Amino acid sequence: MLPLHSGAFPVGWARIKYQLLVRQELVYQQLNQLKQDKKTGFAVLADPDKIGLGEIPELAQLCNEASVDFLFIGGSLLMHDQVAACIDAFKKESSIPVVLFPGSPSQVVRNADALLYLSLISSRNPDLLIGQHVTSAPIVKASGLEVISTGYMLIDGGVPTSVSYISHSMPIPANKPEIALCTAWAGEMLGNKAIYMDAGSGAKNPIPKEIIQLVSANLSIPLFVGGGIQTPEKVRENKEAGANLIVVGNAIEKDKSLIKELAAATR
Repeated sequence: MLPLHSGAFPVGWARIKYQLLVRQELVYQQLNQLKQDKKTGFAVLADPDKIGLGEIPELAQLCNEASVDFLFIGGSLLMHDQVAACIDAFKKESSIPVVLFPGSPSQVVRNADALLYLSLISSRNPDLLIGQHVTSAPIVKASGLEVISTGYMLIDGGVPTSVSYISHSMPIPANKPEIALCTAWAGEMLGNKAIYMDAGSGAKNPIPKEIIQLVSANLSIPLFVGGGIQTPEKVRENKEAGANLIVVGNAIEKDKSLIKELAAATR
């Protein structure tokens, strides 16, 4: 049984049929345009366990001032059921699109603008390749969310991360760009609409620019890059390497004033 909470809702086939109308892919259009224009956007990743509900208005204001492109929200392990509340609080202060970055099916809530439907393609764990997707499919279908099928790849960031521990998976070695490319190719050919390469929250080392360059140059879909990015210099390096969207979470959790400086480095 899929765990439900205040942001989820019962699903019946009548509701599913009603919700299965043609959806405008507004968020994906923006992401794909970045790829087509060879530009780089900036996303703030907010983990509701680490950024309290009372901090959301300030976060929204800083994102507005920095012209942040997207707010990603979610986490590997949420101890508090406040994803929906955080989204509501953010939307009261900002029109920036909110995209779910769910660590589990229970994080699917319908007040976001879009959902990254993540398949951990760097893993051999069947539950995170397809198992949880089967479980969550009825709620995702009925949610009305714009669904963005995303191939999620863990790249070794020098330290164990929550994602690698919870997913029981080994990251792709940082010195093996050819493995990263072949994994990204597989995701693209399987129908993923975006690839997300992540060194993980709190990574000691960000993803090497050689991997970003190789993967970006050989994909026709948007490439997101995150994990271990803490300085404008690293943002610029990732931009020049071809990242279409740079996602920063841990550094901003420590110092929200970095948002403006890091976002500016993508322009």
